[in-house]
Amino acid sequence: MSLRWFADWLDTHAWSTALHESFYMYPLIETTHVLALTLFVGTLLVVDLRMLGFAFRLTPISTVSNSVLPWTVVGFVIMFTTGLLLFYAIPVRTYHSIWFRIKIIMIVLAAINALHYHFRISKNQVLWDAAPKPPRSVRLTAAGSVVAWVIVIFTGRMIAYNWFDCDRPQPDWVIAVAGCVIDEVATL
Repeated sequence: MSLRWFADWLDTHAWSTALHESFYMYPLIETTHVLALTLFVGTLLVVDLRMLGFAFRLTPISTVSNSVLPWTVVGFVIMFTTGLLLFYAIPVRTYHSIWFRIKIIMIVLAAINALHYHFRISKNQVLWDAAPKPPRSVRLTAAGSVVAWVIVIFTGRMIAYNWFDCDRPQPDWVIAVAGCVIDEVATL
């Protein structure tokens, strides 16, 4: 299923163009996105490092988590909102970006990892909460979180580069992965 109609509508909308071409607003939103990402991932990393047994080993995981969770939520809400605005500013190019597609997949995997932790692994938290080195399943979940968010940050940064943009000549695999629409008249 192609969302091209949606991306076309967004891209031709006057607000989208105005946002992208804004001298102050677009850079402000982009900077806020990066700062919120730093807040979100930074606080999440504190919890993940504790779950891995690398930091705050004498403090229960629940104490560390409860201390930073409000900041994590604030960072996520701002990061998500500004991310939507960044997508809205350049929807077609972003939608067809291989880096954006990898980023979205990794965000979904990070969310699944977090849900798995909260609904399956943390059920027995009272048994290992204060352990300096939590069980393997807890450590694997934390490691998965760290890896997923590092990839999200890397791919998010790579979206800015046009190496795989549809408006440039690309190999067939890029056209397929990016979902580029090839104009048959132009290729004849």
